[in-house]
Amino acid sequence: MNQTTTARRRFLETAGGALLLSPRTVFGSQANSTVEVGLIGCGSRGNWIAPFFPEHAGARVVAVAEVIKSRLDATREKLKVDAGRAYWGPDAARELAQSSLDAVIIETPPYYHPAHAAAAVDAGKHVFCAKPVAVDVPDSRTFLENGRKAQSKGLSYFVDFQSRARPVFQEAVERIRRGDIGKVAMAQVFYYANRPWTDRSTPGMDPGLKSMVNWLGDRVISGDIIVEQNVHVLDMANWYLGGHPLKATGAGGRTNWAGSKSDTGDSWDHFAVTYWYPEGVHASFSSHQLSGRFSDLCVRCFGLKGCADTHYGGLVRITSDDADKNWTGAEKDDTFTAGCITNIKNFIQSIQSGKPINNAAVAVESNLTGILGRTAAYRGGVVTWDEMMASTEKWGKAGLTLKW
Repeated sequence: MNQTTTARRRFLETAGGALLLSPRTVFGSQANSTVEVGLIGCGSRGNWIAPFFPEHAGARVVAVAEVIKSRLDATREKLKVDAGRAYWGPDAARELAQSSLDAVIIETPPYYHPAHAAAAVDAGKHVFCAKPVAVDVPDSRTFLENGRKAQSKGLSYFVDFQSRARPVFQEAVERIRRGDIGKVAMAQVFYYANRPWTDRSTPGMDPGLKSMVNWLGDRVISGDIIVEQNVHVLDMANWYLGGHPLKATGAGGRTNWAGSKSDTGDSWDHFAVTYWYPEGVHASFSSHQLSGRFSDLCVRCFGLKGCADTHYGGLVRITSDDADKNWTGAEKDDTFTAGCITNIKNFIQSIQSGKPINNAAVAVESNLTGILGRTAAYRGGVVTWDEMMASTEKWGKAGLTLKW
């Protein structure tokens, strides 16, 4: 057993075990019947993704839940949901989960994902969840434990990572693993983007509501950018390299945005982290949310015989010392939308067929990779995976109830 296999098995055993599912008939579901789903979280992504369920998978959106009334009303009208199935307030997610439907779509800020997933599983509902799955280590464990509960109940429990659903990235991974670029020695991983938020608060707004409308810039609610957004490329790196890093060191910070509409919250806007993977593989990771003048999501793996150069939504290719191993998989790929649609189709099909799908283990592993890098950057020193996993720190805000 090599070091990569040992490290990965160790994580899965520590975190609660791999979720390997065998086909079974799901109690209460009928093959080929219309699946009824409810949307928890009526923000921009919730409104973007919910229509895909009827359009591409034949499901029906029958309920919506939200803590901001104006958003709830607008989404209910857009999705043509009956007024009696629109749930508002701090118990909205639980009320929706306990209502008559088959599955829930979780599109709330990351801080709330573990609690909302737990409410759904406890109510016997299938779960389709946005990434990331949690903002700290204890809640990452909670999310995984709920995945195990879902497995025991024959429920699908799926986190929406788009790149893993795309054939071009699947083939790139296959080519890396069969040795087309030789033994991988190092990787370059980056996520460069524009500032994704501006201050949406109004004078005198309740502090809790202000945090909610500006959640992307709030470290506690979002997990910071390395967890909330950068998890896309960190998940790809883990996938390509066959496991999680053993340790990390890093740096980063928050630029002075004084006088700008982006001067809200406390999230950092740049990170630079070195990850050590098993078998001596190093990954250099960096990210920023400063300017859109250079925006790209990329994972490059460098081996003894070549390079795998892959971009989320863009160029995917392998250049090799062996001419017959050169490969251009795509000049451009519709990763964001098409990957999401594939995940939705697979999720709904799993419910209809009674063959549940569950990717909680790899989703949590990638989530924790972001938390490892964040911890190392905040500390400005080396942090090991085992040290991070021992953390019992539960994120929250003193004097502010983060109720959803």
